Amino acid sequence: MIIWLASYPKSGNTWLRTIVHQLLFAKNTKENKVFEGLDLITSYPQIKHFENISKKITDSELKDHEEVIKNWTISQDAINLDKKIKFFKTHNFACKKYNESDKKNYSFTDLNNSLGVMYIVRDPRNVITSLKHHFHLEDYDKAFKMMENEKWWLGVDELNPIPQALSSWDNHFESWNRFPKNFLLIKYEDLLTNTKDEIKKIIQYLNKFFDIKENNELINTIIKNTSFANLKKQEEEQGFSESVLNKKKDKKKKFFNLGPKNKWINYLDEEMINKIEKRFGPTMKKLGYLI
Repeated sequence: MIIWLASYPKSGNTWLRTIVHQLLFAKNTKENKVFEGLDLITSYPQIKHFENISKKITDSELKDHEEVIKNWTISQDAINLDKKIKFFKTHNFACKKYNESDKKNYSFTDLNNSLGVMYIVRDPRNVITSLKHHFHLEDYDKAFKMMENEKWWLGVDELNPIPQALSSWDNHFESWNRFPKNFLLIKYEDLLTNTKDEIKKIIQYLNKFFDIKENNELINTIIKNTSFANLKKQEEEQGFSESVLNKKKDKKKKFFNLGPKNKWINYLDEEMINKIEKRFGPTMKKLGYLI
């Protein structure tokens, strides 16, 4: 069964993933090798998840969106044959998609395959600055159009070798917020300002399925290991496989860019702030980002 680490892009999923990995899979947290073994919590969907299921996906340079849609849950059935708990990071929204070719609706996942979801959300006024950097966008208007696009699919490239349906920032959150079983919501801002209590909350959630002995030494070590400063340092020293290539300069951009310094008030003008708050207002109020 799958526990999803779900989020809209640039919302803190990698941070959450390093914390979960340190709690469950790190051989020795004191060694501070944060990226070592992180692929135990890999991304979904990937081409390998559709091997022996669809040649249209695995043999094609341009992946077929409809073929991916039809095989979401079929691929997850195959993943779950061993009946073990596993974690997947995903940016897909928890959607139902209508497939034109056979006139049917298909869900991204179902309760036969999914044990729960840990969803990390971030203020869209801060998401937009990270999106602009990550996707090499010229200005905030282009990033905003991306965020409000309800038909947005993450493109096919080196890091995203198979299409992922994202939709808009608010649709993405609302889709996962309706997940009916073992749902944990984590706000990026709470993880930033109250890290210890949020890690305790994560431990409490994971202890529904595992046996983690909570102690201050472990939590303090994980706080240090997964701090933005340390993740940034580790990327500088070792590189990070998920950083993206800046094709204009033919070198990788920093994955860990601004972190806590990313404060929207310092980057966005009043017009863009108003645009974001008007477009996403109801969901922002639900999450406490607006009064």
